[in-house]
Amino acid sequence: MNNNDLAFTPALELAQLIHRREVSPLEMVEIYLERIERLNPKLGSYFTVTADLAIADAKAKTEMLTTTAELPPFFGVPISIKDLNAVAGVPCTYGNPALLNNIPDYDDGVVTRIKQAGFVLLGKTAASEVGSFPYTEPTGFPPARNPWNLEYTPGGSSGGAASSVAAGLCAIAQGSDGGGSIRGPAACCGLVGIKPSRGRVTKAPVGDRLSGIATSGPIARTVADAAALLDAISGYFTGDPYWLPDPEPSFLAATEKKLGSLRIAFTTSIPPLGKADANCEQGVLQTVKLLEQFGHHVEQKCLDFSGLVEPFQIVWQAGVAASGLPIEVLQPLNRWLFQRTGSVVEYVQAVSQMQMVARQIVAFFDNVDVLVLPVYLHSPIRVGEWAALSPEEAFQNIINWVAPCPPANATGQPAIALPVGFDSNGLPISVQLLGKPAAEATLISLAAQLEAANPWLQHRPALAT
Repeated sequence: MNNNDLAFTPALELAQLIHRREVSPLEMVEIYLERIERLNPKLGSYFTVTADLAIADAKAKTEMLTTTAELPPFFGVPISIKDLNAVAGVPCTYGNPALLNNIPDYDDGVVTRIKQAGFVLLGKTAASEVGSFPYTEPTGFPPARNPWNLEYTPGGSSGGAASSVAAGLCAIAQGSDGGGSIRGPAACCGLVGIKPSRGRVTKAPVGDRLSGIATSGPIARTVADAAALLDAISGYFTGDPYWLPDPEPSFLAATEKKLGSLRIAFTTSIPPLGKADANCEQGVLQTVKLLEQFGHHVEQKCLDFSGLVEPFQIVWQAGVAASGLPIEVLQPLNRWLFQRTGSVVEYVQAVSQMQMVARQIVAFFDNVDVLVLPVYLHSPIRVGEWAALSPEEAFQNIINWVAPCPPANATGQPAIALPVGFDSNGLPISVQLLGKPAAEATLISLAAQLEAANPWLQHRPALAT
């Protein structure tokens, strides 16, 4: 297998190659570092590349191959970490150049789990400033670009994570999702992205500032890779305010499960915010046809999300002020959001309202197993397309674009983004599967069924090959 093929090998297969001593962790790290050096200047996928640390870890793991019989599941597989999460000894900028010298002395809990699974960390991927935006263009950093077409965004806020996987700059990536920040970038870049259920993945040691709307999750080339990474990062840390039991059997095992007939609803409209464009609508309708062929009971149903829009905005924008960054160092849109942040009373009232609407949304799933939605309401925007707009205009555009994503953040339900085709600009088209609370296994089984019928792995961006 040549280096290019190795760079695009799914993480689980790469782990098996390493376990069988057919390739070493050091060889894989060197392959990815060479690609990062060559392609990252064009893509802006990484803020920080930890080459020396990765090589040292890979050398140690390569030596362990000859002496250790039992190895962790992803031993020696290179991964990227989003630069909203702390890695001890590595800068954590949160997408703001004022924090270039912010070097944590601890690992976030999700990073601890990733290290325990045997991964080698290649660096910190680009994120929008404090994770606020569905594009990744923070001031002071090169914009992240989509490997499928450099004129377009890879999404946000996990834009660097998605572009790094799509371009073969790592085997798999950790991202986070507070309003679509895993699902959107996965959709923009033709990848599988899982937004886990609330309480599935720890937020230790810093806790939760946004009432449970945000969580870490996997961005991967295959459903199996994403499921296996979710297995690796799931689980309780001491003091977590809420948690779910470990899956039994594993999420990876769910990719092999034979499904009976599911009750599946679909819609391409998100009242009151709008309807999907022709490309995104086609992705949903194409998926619905496959689901019917599989024998699932499929019915078009529409949910009214109008009661969620205002309270979710209040909670989301509060995250900017809660970041602790002074208002004067923020980008104009984040500065505007900071200034709009209301009182503690207004925040608590918004959380209460959001939770009441969330109950109504979850009640919809009493008679539905899975809801099929677009990921976003239109195809990716160009890099810088909204930069000249006023904050009010840009914020409204953001709300209208990402409309199908926040409901799962408000309710805490699991959701998966899955690629299904390409639009006229050569950019991926994806769909979103939204499941019952804590029912990632069902979503993963269904996504694996769809993936088998419409394989995606053979597609690679021309830039990266």
